[in-house]
Parts: sequence; structure tokens; C-alpha cells
Amino acid sequence: VQLQASGGGSVQPGGSLRLSCEISGLSLRHYVIAWYRQQPGKEREGVSCIDASSRTEHVDSVKGRFAISRDNSKNMGYLQMNGLKPEDTAVYTCAAELARCDDLLSLHIYPGNRGRGTLVTVSS
Repeated sequence: VQLQASGGGSVQPGGSLRLSCEISGLSLRHYVIAWYRQQPGKEREGVSCIDASSRTEHVDSVKGRFAISRDNSKNMGYLQMNGLKPEDTAVYTCAAELARCDDLLSLHIYPGNRGRGTLVTVSS
């Protein structure tokens, strides 16, 4: 199983970025896709999750600003980030797991299938 996140970069506050997660080696349609981030000096945090039925969950700090989606035909997951704030600066990592979104976002379960992250920097 391989996952690769991409799409990070530097943006000004209020800007947008779309992260992509390319997933191979598993039958994605059965899996939950989750995004995590680790901000400088802080613990890892579950950000957004989309289950096999495309139900989504987000951590409170990104609700209304971030949207998660998936395209099983392309083996891809996406995280659209709008209204970015300096506190969104972090390394973002994608993961795929056979688990519940709430367990993944709460870090009750931390996925074994995860890839290298992509850095998002929000600064003026």
C-alpha cells in the first residue's frame, strides 16, 4: 500500500489550497480516507475524514473552510482548504483505513496506511 500527498505550498491568509492523495495497493472504495496534520511544536491532529459512503467529518477548527472528497475511480482523495489561517500551517498527511471516521479523527485509531506529508505554510 502506498499513499502520497501533494499540493502543499505557501499561501497568504485567506488563500486556498487543494491537497491530493494518491492511493495504490488497496481497493479504495471500501476504505475511509482521513487527513491529519502536525503543526510545529504540537501533537498530530485529525483534520477531516470521508467514509466509504462519502459521509464527511471535520475537526471543529476547519468546519466551513475545508472540504474532503474522494474519487474511487482514480484512487484519489482530496482536501480543499479555503480561508486558510496561519494556524493551519502544518505538515498534512493522508491515510486510508478500514475504521470509523470518529475513531480516526480522535486518534483512537491511527492508520497504518499513511503516506508522507505535504507542507502547508500560511503566512503574510
